[in-house]
Amino acid sequence: MAEITASMVKELREKTDAPMMECKKALSEAQGDPEKAQELLRIRLGNKASKSASRVAAEGIVGVCIAADGRSAAIVELNCETDFVARNEDFVAFAADLAKRVLESTPADLAALAALAHGGATVEEARKALAGRIGENLSIRRFTRLDAKGRVAHYVHGGAKIGVLVDYTGGDNQLGRDLAMQIAATRPLALSAEQVPGDLVRRERDIAAAKAAESGKPADIVEKMVSGSVQRFLKEVSLLGQPFVKDDKQTVQALLKAQRASIHDYVLFVVGEGIEKKSSDFAAEVMAQAAQAARV
Repeated sequence: MAEITASMVKELREKTDAPMMECKKALSEAQGDPEKAQELLRIRLGNKASKSASRVAAEGIVGVCIAADGRSAAIVELNCETDFVARNEDFVAFAADLAKRVLESTPADLAALAALAHGGATVEEARKALAGRIGENLSIRRFTRLDAKGRVAHYVHGGAKIGVLVDYTGGDNQLGRDLAMQIAATRPLALSAEQVPGDLVRRERDIAAAKAAESGKPADIVEKMVSGSVQRFLKEVSLLGQPFVKDDKQTVQALLKAQRASIHDYVLFVVGEGIEKKSSDFAAEVMAQAAQAARV
């Protein structure tokens, strides 16, 4: 009988995402043949034994492209599985090219972007080819094209993990960059307090009311406490109400007024935001499985 090594189990698990003990069992039944073992796992586990296309792609970068006249721009989030691949030259180049194609062609959605021409093929075919060369699941998660009422400023931070586009008028180029950096640093939920989603405001009010009720103070005082808490929340999460990061003695709104400038819109992409990341420690999993087997 072929010897089943830990490295064989690890390799099969990475290919299929199946449980470690199931991988070991399949390899034993397949006499160490990884292809046959993979077939056995697919029969037993169905979609649970998935290839890279089903693995979570929560790492990646943002690609940004600005029009020569500074009046429009595009931003794209391209995801992969590991931060190592996010630094791959071909991966970075593909993200930049995607942003350029969004700016030039204005696709309506991800399907339209995937169907665009790309070097004699399509964007989707190029994505699959790159994924095959790299050996990881790659996905184009989202994109936005911003056509400015004024002009576009942009900022990319943290190895292209955060990308910002700002549509603004007035001021100078430094102001535009400062505004983009402000958004990257504070990640506001909306431009103004009025634009903060109502459900978030109601949730904050409910939390503030529950805390204030514990104070035992009269109802009118409690209401003032709740109102004050909600107002502080709105200032924190709305861009115009926030203290300016370079001078916290003035708000962003005051900064704009002083420079006779205004913000019309902004776009903020944070790579992997909202994606549930799967954490896996193979060594820890082996120990846990061994301990479980010993108890049986």
